[in-house]
Amino acid sequence: MSASEASTFEELFLESNDQERTADLKSGVVSIDYYEDILSPTITAKVRVINTGDSIAPKDPQEPKKTDGPKQSIYNGLPLRGGERLVMKILDQGKTGKGEEKKGLDFSSDPKKYLFVSSITQVFQETQRESFLLNLVSREAITNETSRVMKRYTGTISDSVQKILKNVLKVDESRFKVEETLFPYNFIGNLRKPFSTLISLASKSVPAKSKDATAGFVFFQTQDGFQFTSIDSLIDGESKATYRYTDANQSSVTKNNDFNILQYSTDKNQNLIENLRMGTYSFVRLAFNPLTLGFTQDVFKYGTKNTGKSKKISNLGRDLELPKISDESDLTLDDLPTRAVSQILDVGASTKESKDDNYNPSKFQGQNIVRYNLLMTQSVSMMVPCNTDLRAGDTITCEFPKISREDKNEIDPETSGKYLIKELCHHFEAKRSFTSMKLVRDTFGLYGGES
Repeated sequence: MSASEASTFEELFLESNDQERTADLKSGVVSIDYYEDILSPTITAKVRVINTGDSIAPKDPQEPKKTDGPKQSIYNGLPLRGGERLVMKILDQGKTGKGEEKKGLDFSSDPKKYLFVSSITQVFQETQRESFLLNLVSREAITNETSRVMKRYTGTISDSVQKILKNVLKVDESRFKVEETLFPYNFIGNLRKPFSTLISLASKSVPAKSKDATAGFVFFQTQDGFQFTSIDSLIDGESKATYRYTDANQSSVTKNNDFNILQYSTDKNQNLIENLRMGTYSFVRLAFNPLTLGFTQDVFKYGTKNTGKSKKISNLGRDLELPKISDESDLTLDDLPTRAVSQILDVGASTKESKDDNYNPSKFQGQNIVRYNLLMTQSVSMMVPCNTDLRAGDTITCEFPKISREDKNEIDPETSGKYLIKELCHHFEAKRSFTSMKLVRDTFGLYGGES
């Protein structure tokens, strides 16, 4: 849909903590913001409401299921105290990048999908009206605060992740997708919260899809459910849509062009000093073994997956060409470590180490540091017409104009290309709707893969 159009709030009401009372918000909602982020284990939302104060009849103290007296405001009559459930269904018009009908946002079909009020802020009350902001999270975010991972887990990390999601967070199997990981990893929960445990496991995981896979997983939630997946799989995913920015966009936003870029800005276009300090191109890892009291030292480079190998990390653009250290040297920035990382080995976590580097914890821990740092090399903020079919973790293709005196309407081969959606926000209000995104990628150029 065009950004000038509004979505349809088909269902939008709050259920009280005892589930005996509801408040319809459709007439009073000012705006809704829905968020996803590949670095966040839960979806979130913000609903801003203005209420005239005559929405809910108060309970009869003698018979709670009956009502008595004049109607009250939502804040006092429901009452709003946190933990209420929001039932939300928003229809989205227009087509997807594949020409299919958009599905919209639906958190109404199953009580397990309802959003929960985590806090009520910005409460303003006057004689005849009130306004407030509802901050919402998924049910699992509430469960995470009331649960702990306690038992001992054996087998691959992906097996353990599925058990935690199913048995601790009580997530239906249809609501999570876990990518298979390589090696066995044994651990004890130690009363940690489920989300903390799963994020920690993601940093230790190596995808099992190929021997050339690179360590580095993310754990996050979208409207489809939970994702425990490798960064490799995300960047290798098929582009969901192609968005284009032209100078004529601002005058054509009302023409129902769903795939115009309404506005964009480059937040980060490489930061050499920061990358050197973070060890993005090269770092040395010092590992302490508490059983032998010995240290091991490994050097990791951007240009190689592991010490002694020449295979490069797959990326979204062309391979990154690093400059020389100086005119007098043939060494590049990945030839000299710029950061030292010290770690205590998780001795006994693996049942048996393999001679393959991908199976060796002392190797994959270095891989994921490079992978995480490199992913944020280029960052772009962008606003497009509302597209609820997009998800955090999807890839899209962007075409940005090439700066030229000649009006050739050519795309820029360096800034254009495939990007990963790190985070997104679907914004809905009475007269307009749009989707804002933060896009990231690890290199520049139009074409991905190894050179």
